[in-house]
Amino acid sequence: MRGRPVLLVGDGDAADAKARLIAAAGGVVVRTADAATRLAFVALDDVAEAGAVAERLRAGGMLVNVVDKPALCDFSVPAIIDRAPVLVAVSSGGASASLSKALRERLEALLPAGLGALAQAILGARAAVAVTHPTVGARRQLWDRALAPGGPLDPLADHADPAAAIAALGTTAASADRLDVIALASSDADELTLRQLRLLAQADTVYHDAQVPPAILDRARRDAARVMGAPPEVLPPGRSIYLNLCVAAAPES
Repeated sequence: MRGRPVLLVGDGDAADAKARLIAAAGGVVVRTADAATRLAFVALDDVAEAGAVAERLRAGGMLVNVVDKPALCDFSVPAIIDRAPVLVAVSSGGASASLSKALRERLEALLPAGLGALAQAILGARAAVAVTHPTVGARRQLWDRALAPGGPLDPLADHADPAAAIAALGTTAASADRLDVIALASSDADELTLRQLRLLAQADTVYHDAQVPPAILDRARRDAARVMGAPPEVLPPGRSIYLNLCVAAAPES
């Protein structure tokens, strides 16, 4: 959106809020559309009037957001937490702006103001870390350990000097192969423990029984390899887990 015109129709507090949003994203608020205008915000209280304006703009090739009227919208605007370059967006798909706002406020209280500086420090250290940890798996393990809860780079903690904290991580790579076994007591993905979720998020390869449902496998990283069956004696490089569903059969009546 940077430098691009965004049409704003309407006045009042709601329109002012959208104007601030457009400006923060780098857009240029305009009151009259031209051929370059592709996005429009409509902040009108009257439903019939707002709908008519939205249809006219849509017929002209624009994508339209009608404030507080999700049924008339082509797109919704999430509640945003800005810790540049880290951005967190919370959206309810237009169901409730108040819910998105409430979640944003809760999450914003959790995320320290220095989170952006931590991200910049990690970016600045990538070249050096690539030298000491030459494989993707080794680098992932380093960052996973450092960014874990209570770790030296815990993103929910304050870091006075994140660059120094990264330098203090050391140069020794983690073990290239590791296997964790998760004995699942339920096929319900919502009953996974925090430890199990963390292991799933860190695994490079997921071995699993045929009975393990897709809802649980979906909690693993998207780029993790998924292999049905028990793990081999010689593991691939990186972190592996074995999901074994241990649900007792119901007694016969």
